[in-house]
Amino acid sequence: MVDVPRLMSTQHPDNATLPFFTAGDVIEGEDEIQEAYYVYSHLGCDEQMWDFEGKEGDEYAVKKLLSRYDEFFADHQLGTDVRLTVRGPNPDVEGSEAKILLEILESIPRSFDAARRFAVEYGLETTAPIFEVIVPMVTDADQLNAVHEYYERFVTGKADEAVWDGRTVEEWVGEFDPASITVIPLIEEREAMLAADDIVREYATAHDQEAVRVFLARSDPALNYGCLAADLINKVALQRLYEMSEATGVDVHPILGAGSAPFRGNLTPERAAATADAYSEVETFTVQSAFKYDYPVETVRDGVATLRDADLGAPPFPIDEARALAVIDRTADAYADQVDAIAGTVNRLSSYVPDRRARKLHVGLFGYAREVGENALPRAIGYTASLYAVGCPPTLLGAHALTDDDAAFVREAFPAYFDHLADAARYFNPRCTDVLDLDDDTLAAAVERVDVTPNSEHRAATDDAIDALQRGDDALRSAIRRGARERQFLG
Repeated sequence: MVDVPRLMSTQHPDNATLPFFTAGDVIEGEDEIQEAYYVYSHLGCDEQMWDFEGKEGDEYAVKKLLSRYDEFFADHQLGTDVRLTVRGPNPDVEGSEAKILLEILESIPRSFDAARRFAVEYGLETTAPIFEVIVPMVTDADQLNAVHEYYERFVTGKADEAVWDGRTVEEWVGEFDPASITVIPLIEEREAMLAADDIVREYATAHDQEAVRVFLARSDPALNYGCLAADLINKVALQRLYEMSEATGVDVHPILGAGSAPFRGNLTPERAAATADAYSEVETFTVQSAFKYDYPVETVRDGVATLRDADLGAPPFPIDEARALAVIDRTADAYADQVDAIAGTVNRLSSYVPDRRARKLHVGLFGYAREVGENALPRAIGYTASLYAVGCPPTLLGAHALTDDDAAFVREAFPAYFDHLADAARYFNPRCTDVLDLDDDTLAAAVERVDVTPNSEHRAATDDAIDALQRGDDALRSAIRRGARERQFLG
């Protein structure tokens, strides 16, 4: 039995290359059923996130998986050997989508019924195929408590209620299993991430949980505060989580939501070992679409195996929180100033970025005046792709604010940052300032901190994109695709 999965395949649309099982230009619907089977059976992932937040998910995923791939799941039981973990909207943030969460919770016992029938047919012990729910954009424990309580009181709790003439709901439609679920907080905003220890402690205490999986975002903090700030926020949050665990006895099992772009975490099959080393306190890493589909399948399997076999889950090497928070403040402020200057162009570019999955718009912190004025930006993937399109990797933004003392601190506290910077700088095109209102000197200051050999093929693609943007013609779309294929991620 898998106690804590290592590889959570997700549905993030950051891939430049479409997978073989997709007939159209986007992954949607039945494609995602096949994708879940593929990542379990061929890539070696032990968990698939089933996402309803920001997109339409299939509530019959368990039934479809078991009926279509019965031989595989007879040998690799869903819920024990491999997991399907649902992610729904946060009603406190996404009011128009709030009731989708209730539909998801109601579907969990129905999925259990399908798994029970399957287990009987194949002589297996019945296990819950879904027993965890990810709630995004969490800022306090009450949001987790509400989901936990709703499930126990209004989903499984209605089993003993009388329907008519003394007949209970359970007698009418059958048992409701699993009796309870656990809630995984996905924490994305700076202050909430820095208070993740308090959120987890309060949730665990309220429901007598011995262990909690906690999901720390990497993309949205980068979008909101810059690349370096995102990593340092995560490192401080992880330190506080482990300190809380030591003080209370509540086990924490961290998940890191890293993507392939350096700005979004720099987790690729080829950098799996480096990522495991940089974040050895994390137990589960996300395997997003670029990781899965923009590399040869053997390379992907090797990357998955590296993460699966890594020595993970140990308390982190101590970080000086005061120094880290000072660097976060300095670089995040510089980053925000640059975003103010380029937001309009980024939004214009984003309309040319190809979609890779059927998704809806996302609520992002940049839409709130308290963060960076009134700038409303695309989701992190579209934002990253837009800036790469014209040769301005967003990892460079805010980096000019690093002092020499800051840089020395970062080399000790999180040396992987300079790998992120070097990997991003390969795709820098000085001509990006022709279309972005940025100071050449600030970008040069970031690039000069690392040794880098520019990628000439990508430079040519970004030259074409800049020319097309200035002309205002559709050649921009093909140039964006060319650049994305060269760097092996869309955004």
